Amino acid sequence: MLRDPSTKYRPFPAVDLPDRQWPSRSITRPPRWLSTDMRDGNQALIDPMDAEKKNRFFDLLVSVGLKEIEVGFPSAGATEFDFISRLVRSGRIPDDVTVQVLTQSRRDLIEKSFESLEGAHRAIVHLYNAVSPAWRRIVFGMSRDEVRDIAVTGAKILRDEAAKRPATDWHFEYSPETFSTAELDFSLEVCTAVMEVLRPTPDHPLILNLPATVEASSPNIYADQIEYFCRNVPHRDSVVISLHPHNDRGTGVAAAELGLMAGADRIEGCLFGNGERTGNVDLVTLALNMYTQGIDPSLDFSDIDRVIGAVEYCNALPVHPRHPYAGELVFTAFSGSHQDAIKKGFAAQEARNDDIWEVPYLPIDPADLGRSYEAVIRVNSQSGKGGVAWVLEQDKGLKLPKRLQADFSRHVQAMADETSRELNAGDIWHSFNRVYRLDPAQYFTLEAYEETRAPNGDRIFAGHVGIGGVTRSVSGRGNGLISSVLAALRDGCGITLDVADYSEHAIGHGSDARAAAYVECVDADGRTLWGVGIDEDVATASVRAVLSAANSARGKA
Repeated sequence: MLRDPSTKYRPFPAVDLPDRQWPSRSITRPPRWLSTDMRDGNQALIDPMDAEKKNRFFDLLVSVGLKEIEVGFPSAGATEFDFISRLVRSGRIPDDVTVQVLTQSRRDLIEKSFESLEGAHRAIVHLYNAVSPAWRRIVFGMSRDEVRDIAVTGAKILRDEAAKRPATDWHFEYSPETFSTAELDFSLEVCTAVMEVLRPTPDHPLILNLPATVEASSPNIYADQIEYFCRNVPHRDSVVISLHPHNDRGTGVAAAELGLMAGADRIEGCLFGNGERTGNVDLVTLALNMYTQGIDPSLDFSDIDRVIGAVEYCNALPVHPRHPYAGELVFTAFSGSHQDAIKKGFAAQEARNDDIWEVPYLPIDPADLGRSYEAVIRVNSQSGKGGVAWVLEQDKGLKLPKRLQADFSRHVQAMADETSRELNAGDIWHSFNRVYRLDPAQYFTLEAYEETRAPNGDRIFAGHVGIGGVTRSVSGRGNGLISSVLAALRDGCGITLDVADYSEHAIGHGSDARAAAYVECVDADGRTLWGVGIDEDVATASVRAVLSAANSARGKA
C-alpha cells in the first residue's frame, strides 16, 4: 500500500467555460421528473422486487404525481418482460403517465423492448451505450468511430421498430452513458449523430440524458458540462436535456440542482436515493428543496410516512433516521438551545397568524409532510427547560411559567442522567406528578371547601382537608382566595408559606376546558417551592396548587 494513497488519483479536469452563466441563475420551476426506482433502483437491491412489490411501487409513484416512470429493463429476463407486458395490458397506467423502458444498443434487445410495450398508449424507449475513454479502451477496445456507430445503429432500429407500431405514441431517449467522465466534444458528436437519425422537432423532441454514471467531480464541474452541452447541441429547441446524477461523492442533489440552473429540463432519480453503490439522486430531497423555496415541485409528499412505509417494504431497505426531510429524527431537537428557539418560533408563528413559515431550525413545516408537532422536541440529557416545557404543553396542555420550567428541568435532567436514555412524554409526566405531588395519595388533599366574604371584604376559606388520611376542618381569612388558604394552612396545619408569584391558564376550549394554576411560594426557611393545581374550576385549581406547594414544604421539612 502506498504511503500516500492520494498519488494514485488525478484531479478531475475543469471545463473551459469562462463566461459560464449558471452561477447567477435560480431554479424557478420544477423539472420533468422521471422515477427510475423500478429499473435502476430495483437492479441495485439485494433481493429485486417481485411482481407484487413492483405493482405496489408503481401505484405509489403514480399517487405522488410522477408522470414518467421507468418500469424496467425488458430484455434482462422473462420476469422483467412479463411484468412490463402485463402492466401495459392491465389498463392501470393512467392516461397522463408515460412508461419508459431501458435497452442497450443491440438489435435483439431493442426489439424485445418494443415487444414488451405492445399496446401502450404512449411510451419512451431509452437507448444507451457508454462513450467515455475508460470504457472505450478497457471495456470495449473500440475507437470513437466504432462507439458512435453503436449509437447510430441503435437509433435506426428505434426508428424502424416504432414505425411498425403506429398506434403507440413513441418517444425516444438516448444516453451517452458515462457522460460525466467522457470528452464533451465526443458526447456532442454522438448525440448529434443520433439526432440526425431520429430527426426530433420542437413538437416531438428527443430526450438526451446526460448521466453522472459515476460522480467523479464536484457539482460545479457537472454544471459546467451541462451548460456547455446545452450551448453547443444543435437544435436545442428539439431536445429535452435530462440529468441522471449518481451520488458517489455525496453531492448528487447539489449536482442536480446546479445542472438545472445550467439549463437541464428533466431529472431522473429514485425516491430516497436508492440505486447502485451510493445511489441515484434523491427525488424526495430535490422536490422538497424546491418546496422550501416557494416552488411547487408538482410531487405530493404530504403523507411522507406512507411513502416511506411503501418504499421500505418494496426495497427491503430502511430510510435513514437522519435522511433529509423524511428521517424519523430530522424534525427533532434534543439540544436545549435548539428546543428553546423552536418553541419560541412556534409561539411567534401562532401570534403572527400569517401564511409565512419562519421557525428556527425547521426549514419546512412538519405538518406539510403529514408529521405532527409532538415529535419535534424530544428530551434527553442534552435537553433544556424549553424542551421539557414543550413536551408538557403538547402532551398535557400545560404552559409552565419560566421559573417553573427551570425548576422542573433540574429533575428531568437528573432522571435523564440516571437512565442514560431518551425520555418520552410518559416519563416526563410521571416525574411532573411526583415532583409537584399531583397524584391523590398526598399528605394534604382537598375534599371540599367554601369561600365567603366578610363584611370588610376579606375572603374566608372554610374547607375539609385530608391531613395524613384524616379529614379535618380548617379555615382562614385573607384578602383573596389564595391568601385565605395560606392562612388556613398556617393556623390549622402549621405550614407557613408566602406567595411570590401566581399564574393560571385554560387547558383546551369549550365545555371540556379545564384550568391549570401555578403558585410560586417561599417557606419560613426562604426556600422556593412550587405548587401546581389542575381542575375544571379555576378557583379550585388555585386551591389545589397551594396544597401542592404545602405537600412539597412538608416533604422538605
